[in-house]
Amino acid sequence: MGSFDGLDEGLALAEAATDLVHVVTAFANNAVHAREGGQTMRAIVFAAVACAIAAGTTVTGAQAQGVTGFGRDAREKPDKKQYIPATKPQEKIFPLDATWTAVSLNGKQFNGADRPSFIIDKQYRARGYGGCNTFAATAFPLRDQQLAVGPLALTKKPCDKGLGSLEQDFFIALRTAGQWDIVGSQLIIKSQKGELRFDRAL
Repeated sequence: MGSFDGLDEGLALAEAATDLVHVVTAFANNAVHAREGGQTMRAIVFAAVACAIAAGTTVTGAQAQGVTGFGRDAREKPDKKQYIPATKPQEKIFPLDATWTAVSLNGKQFNGADRPSFIIDKQYRARGYGGCNTFAATAFPLRDQQLAVGPLALTKKPCDKGLGSLEQDFFIALRTAGQWDIVGSQLIIKSQKGELRFDRAL
């Protein structure tokens, strides 16, 4: 019995060893397969990453080409309105060699037969009457309908107090003349003293 028992134990050990060999072999095969599968997965991952990189490079290149090809000049530009300078009214020519009789200063009427008057001749010499005294000066019509009047040379005739004051206001307004205009039949001179209006003498 002892010999058979030993034989049985030997057979059991041999089967166990065989089973162990099978297990080790299967484990080794699985390991090999797992390693090969990992390499395959890594290859697939690498291929996918390479494709993604290639695709990204293509898109980036296309975008770059789009910026280069269609850059700033092809972008929509806001419409620029064409500048149109304001049209100036036609400038008038000052009427030389015409005598003008004062009508009002700042709306205050000049009454009576001795109303102030003046004339500017073609030599740009102004002369006239203030209501009591006469005067003479140089006067130059300028661009943009401006009028420059030089210092007045006056006679020194004694005048009524009220008339003298009105005459003085007229002389100051004429001496500080600025812009002039013809409105209807009247000459209008704007000055530091106010607005002078004249009718053309017959």
